[in-house]
Amino acid sequence: MTLLNAIIQGTLLGGYYAMIAVGLSFMVGVMRIINLAHGSLAIFAAFFLLVLSQKFGISPFLALVVVLPAMAGIGWLLQRGILERSTRAGPLVPILSTFGLAIVIDNLLFEQFGANTQSLAPSIGSLSYDSWALTDTIYVGKLAVLTFAAAVALLGGLQLLLSYTTVGLAIRATSEDPDTAELIGVNARAINATAAAIALVTVAIAGMFLAMRATFDPYAGSLQLIFAFEAAVIGGTGSLWGTLVGGIVLGLAQSMGAQIHPQGFLIAGHAVFLLILFTRRFWTVQSFKLLAGMLVGSRTA
Repeated sequence: MTLLNAIIQGTLLGGYYAMIAVGLSFMVGVMRIINLAHGSLAIFAAFFLLVLSQKFGISPFLALVVVLPAMAGIGWLLQRGILERSTRAGPLVPILSTFGLAIVIDNLLFEQFGANTQSLAPSIGSLSYDSWALTDTIYVGKLAVLTFAAAVALLGGLQLLLSYTTVGLAIRATSEDPDTAELIGVNARAINATAAAIALVTVAIAGMFLAMRATFDPYAGSLQLIFAFEAAVIGGTGSLWGTLVGGIVLGLAQSMGAQIHPQGFLIAGHAVFLLILFTRRFWTVQSFKLLAGMLVGSRTA
């Protein structure tokens, strides 16, 4: 039963990791940019929701009506004001730019809110601790199930957007070849800004669920960035449903590791990430060697 419980809890935890990873993976897939401010922006959204919830006494879900458009606007400005300009100077400059942005966001949040940990759990009442009993020893948290369901709905919505809308088709065309997309009338600059806005909307949703399920502080963004990066890489960078697979694998590894040792929660997740990264690298090298051998053999024949 302990193993089964670990599997269930790890799978549900993977839903959150998929949610925090999808925005990062989306920006890499469309704009080929690794946003190192991703985790800090999620924490910014969490504090934004906290302020609205405490000031007006509303639920975080209702506060999203204000936060989502605001984060979309920030994403648009981020692309137009920082990422687009820094990309012209080379592939490394956008990474450094977002790293600097993360430092600015973290310190501004610290100046405003201090180092105390915060949580949105009091704003959602019993949802933060209610659960369903599957057996006498296995309980499933309602918030964990809601988080997983929201992750699936978010990924499904993005998939429908990319597959069946004009904007989605333009995003896919721009991600494949922005120069060719320009030739057929697609405004690549506007599409990239739209993609950044969509990515920041997903970041806001992830920030809300983070704030409801755990505590957070101004410097919690770096750890969330690591989780997002690991889930995105495990599932395949740029793949929407791959982030769900990667999130579940990461969640299961952490859950299993916690069963072995209390400190194994993080260690097991990092170990699985490195193992998958090494395995992919190994098979890529082997594939190139095999291909080269086939080409040499065909020429000598």
